[in-house]
Amino acid sequence: MDIKALTGIDGARPLRIALFSGNYNYTLDGANKSLNRLVDHLQSRMGAKVRVYSPTSPTPAFAAVGDLVSVPSLKIPFRADYRLALGLPPAIRRDVEAFEPDLVHLSAPDFLGSAALRLGRDLKVPVVASLHTLFDTYLDYYGLSFLRPLARRQLWKFYDACDYVMAPTEAIADELRSQTHSTRVRTWARGVDSELFHPGRRDASWRAGLGFDPDRPVIVFLGRIVMEKGLAAFADTIARLEEAGHAPQVLVIGDGPARTWFQARLPTAVFAGFLTGEALATALASGDIFLNPSTTETFGNVNLEAMASGLAMVCADAPNTRALLRHGRNALLCAPDRPSAYAEALSALLTDGDARHRLAAEALDRSAAYRWTEILDEVVEVYAEALERPASLPSSEPRLLASRTSGMASPHPASVPAL
Repeated sequence: MDIKALTGIDGARPLRIALFSGNYNYTLDGANKSLNRLVDHLQSRMGAKVRVYSPTSPTPAFAAVGDLVSVPSLKIPFRADYRLALGLPPAIRRDVEAFEPDLVHLSAPDFLGSAALRLGRDLKVPVVASLHTLFDTYLDYYGLSFLRPLARRQLWKFYDACDYVMAPTEAIADELRSQTHSTRVRTWARGVDSELFHPGRRDASWRAGLGFDPDRPVIVFLGRIVMEKGLAAFADTIARLEEAGHAPQVLVIGDGPARTWFQARLPTAVFAGFLTGEALATALASGDIFLNPSTTETFGNVNLEAMASGLAMVCADAPNTRALLRHGRNALLCAPDRPSAYAEALSALLTDGDARHRLAAEALDRSAAYRWTEILDEVVEVYAEALERPASLPSSEPRLLASRTSGMASPHPASVPAL
């Protein structure tokens, strides 16, 4: 596909994309890291103009890429680190209309996303959504599991109203296809920065400075320290290893509202706190085994970073984990929420250096298939496909898009179902 073909109507102006996010940069997570990379890719590689609408904070976790417009929001009860956008007030709506987007991209099925979906229909432009989180899975960790069926139905209803949805894995894409009727579903995986995350970042002196024995493996946790990341299973697993006499060395990278709870359960672990950039890459590569019992990941960016850093992988056996890893080949996948299974897998790797190194090498090799440039070009292909299909828009006056897509073949013409 000729990416430069997406330059604008009659070449008069660059492609304009309005991106709506529930969290673009105020708290760091895998979803907003991917979105910021996407915006950088769209602007630097395509010359597109992207205007982002999201809740903001006076103390953002990192500098935002693109033009960021703050939308009204409030802190979420029991999770003050996250904010809930309240919708699309008239002033913000006028800002979007003045921007004159050619395409609307939604990244969260919240009040803001729903309002932006309706606005996209009013503006008669394609609406593309990217699925980053299955929010209903979080309810189990807050005593609200009885609401999961209702929440999941609302998710499907939201995505069914979009023109295209990009799922992070084929497992989720297949579920979307079975539950939605008019939406075209595509897969948008995630990539890893192999120049930042690689085994060469390992630092023996950094390790020693934290008091780790250089002759014994270090088990690593990386992520937001929140209960839905499998903290209970992780802590129970370490306790079982200690009961078996292993005296495991544990490194926790990250921060979050459950840190105090986690530290109480892991009194001998080293908590490195929130790290980014080269500091994160060094810390991760200086470990040996990556333990991720989380079952709420839709893709697992942290898994990919650990793989690229040369760690042996022990993870929950879930459909989305299997998109990256294969049991016995490049990881040990364990029955979710069974600390005994994780402990057994870790015990084997702690005592068998050859097996540990083999799994790590296979995981590293697997990570080479996920390079950001190619991954982000997949999003551009979805945009191009959406812009080529004015007939799919709910309008009796389709937009004049022929000049933008002239000479550009449809990326997947045979796979597109008729509406």
